[in-house]
Amino acid sequence: MKFLLFSFVGVVHLLSLNSGKAICRDGICQRTFQEIKEEIACYGDIAKAIINLAVFGKAQNRSYERLALLVDTVGPRLSGSKSLEKAIQMMYQNLQDDRLENVHLEPVKIPHWERGEESAVMLEPRIHKMAILGLGSSIGTPPEGITAEVLVVTSFDQLWRKAQEARGKIVVYNQPYTNYSSTVQYRVQGAVEAAKVGALASLIRSVASFSIYSPHTGVQEYQDGVPKIPTACITVEDAEMMSRMVSRGSRIVIQLKMGAKNYPDADSFNTVAEITGSKYPEQVVLVSGHLDSWDVGQGAMDDGGGAFISWEALSLIKDLGLRPKRTLRLVLWTAEEQGGIGAFQYYQSHKANISNYSLVMESDLGTFLPSGLQFTGSEKARAIMEQVMSLLQPINTTQVFGAGEGTDINFWIQAGVPDFSSKMFQEGRRSGHK
Repeated sequence: MKFLLFSFVGVVHLLSLNSGKAICRDGICQRTFQEIKEEIACYGDIAKAIINLAVFGKAQNRSYERLALLVDTVGPRLSGSKSLEKAIQMMYQNLQDDRLENVHLEPVKIPHWERGEESAVMLEPRIHKMAILGLGSSIGTPPEGITAEVLVVTSFDQLWRKAQEARGKIVVYNQPYTNYSSTVQYRVQGAVEAAKVGALASLIRSVASFSIYSPHTGVQEYQDGVPKIPTACITVEDAEMMSRMVSRGSRIVIQLKMGAKNYPDADSFNTVAEITGSKYPEQVVLVSGHLDSWDVGQGAMDDGGGAFISWEALSLIKDLGLRPKRTLRLVLWTAEEQGGIGAFQYYQSHKANISNYSLVMESDLGTFLPSGLQFTGSEKARAIMEQVMSLLQPINTTQVFGAGEGTDINFWIQAGVPDFSSKMFQEGRRSGHK
């Protein structure tokens, strides 16, 4: 975690120090590339100081210890829950105690969904209690549950071909895992597509590359004009077993019970802190992670680690007595798991000043050993980023990959603001919890 921390904080600090009116955008710079390259090289000693403090000095493991305290004290932080609001208030106090500047909470409205009791039991061809996890915003079943025959499919195409067979049944998706971005569509859209062909409920094979009989939760989306049906994830093992059963001609019947409920939107906050820029305080380098999590884990990886290394980025700079030329702004998002709700409202509130955002960064791809950072921006801007990343040679984290991403910063990326996100040796997102 400490190496990822430095790769993140190093880039944040070096970019905010760099002189000039703004980071290159659309290929336009006020200075020559050689001038910029020479200035970046001058920050080699500062880069080493940050490395020494984060990796070997008094800040070693500090971010991990801070994170452990939060997850041990608060636990899961589901959107709309009292636990999330407790975590927000705790972080608000922590940032003040850390003597960061302009610490404040920006109010937003976020979804409030509760899981309730849930179960799935195979009644035919044998009795088998299945592990399930309802998907975010799913409706519940009637109190007596839904008992129906199963239709197993491996793709949306197959579902549509078997549309006549799906009416009145529970659709089970046993889609093969290819990669997260393409496979997650079944979790997000599975209920809608099943409802379109008259299914009573949908069960989706967990979006994971491997399983130890572990169902995974995540967000799903209903569609206007399409009936809402209960939907949950099941284990890879159960999805494969049912696929084998139907291939032998067996009839499968499942009783599904879900006590899920949706409540009116709740009040919440994005949590903000800064180190104000000395020369261009109106220009912002934004670093971020999300504070909320799902309710079935502590959210230590998704995204406690990303949130806390973003906080640590500002802490390390403050500890070294450095004052960047641009303002470093930390934002701890709320309700990311429900589709970036807090981040969207932040964007709506701040987009009028979009020209002042030099770079947006998010860490939400896990805190594994980093290999570099993903970047979205012009080719000239990429050349500058490659020079900045060269200063991370002591920890061998120098690569600049393409296609930066992040649920909470995508609004800014789509509007043309350059971005960075972390790139790990372990590919992909955390299995199933996104």
